[in-house]
Amino acid sequence: MQMHGSELRQKALTLLRNGSKNADVARALDVPLGTVSYWRHVDRAKRGECPGAHRAPCPRCDGRELDEAAYSYLLALYLGDGHIIQYSGHRVPSLMIACGDDWPGLMDACEAAMRAVFPDNSTCRVRRTGCHNVKVYSKHLWCMFPQHGPGKKHERSITLEPWQQQIVDTHPWEFIRGLIHSDGCRITNWTVRLVGGERKRYEYTRYFFTNKSDDIRDLYCEVLDKVGVEWKMTRRGPDPFNISVARKASVALMDAHVGPKY
Repeated sequence: MQMHGSELRQKALTLLRNGSKNADVARALDVPLGTVSYWRHVDRAKRGECPGAHRAPCPRCDGRELDEAAYSYLLALYLGDGHIIQYSGHRVPSLMIACGDDWPGLMDACEAAMRAVFPDNSTCRVRRTGCHNVKVYSKHLWCMFPQHGPGKKHERSITLEPWQQQIVDTHPWEFIRGLIHSDGCRITNWTVRLVGGERKRYEYTRYFFTNKSDDIRDLYCEVLDKVGVEWKMTRRGPDPFNISVARKASVALMDAHVGPKY
């Protein structure tokens, strides 16, 4: 890991405080953009200007209006590829969703959902190898995502609170879309059939959702049942980690409301 001296860091902070953008400072000083973003965040936190550090109202604590469709989507992204973390010395925790660079549209949709659910809080993107972590800082993440806890999600119980279940029941397709965008895919399979005695290639579309958590897979399947999508469990070796949607009518429903990642 490359270490940067205090002089270089202070030079970067001076540029940032004078209004320079993170990317411009990173290029000018030949420092990774993620490092510059971190320096800026720590500096703002020390000065009481950290995103989310002000008293932003919360739908759960203060009764602020909530964009429920956006929340249903963001909740599913969190269950698939997200986690909440609070670094030592930081006053405000962050929700971080890992989004692959192959799907920039997914990254935009994730950030848009964060802005809709947390309109008073800033978002940012931190570059990682092959992906970006889309982040939002808020003191109310624990309120909005009570599924947070120590350890991996598949090693602990994941259940929705009644108010969350009501939102998912009202906006099921947003929840399905978020799960597919995080831990799912739309692919084209093929097989060979005999047609008039001649072997012909036959292609068909199917959706896969893969998650090691029994609870999260159950949530996905329950919502599929409610919207009329037929599914079946497939196995990877002895483990039932995959949920497949392959019937033509069900794929058409998924295409109408979800579609491929982009």
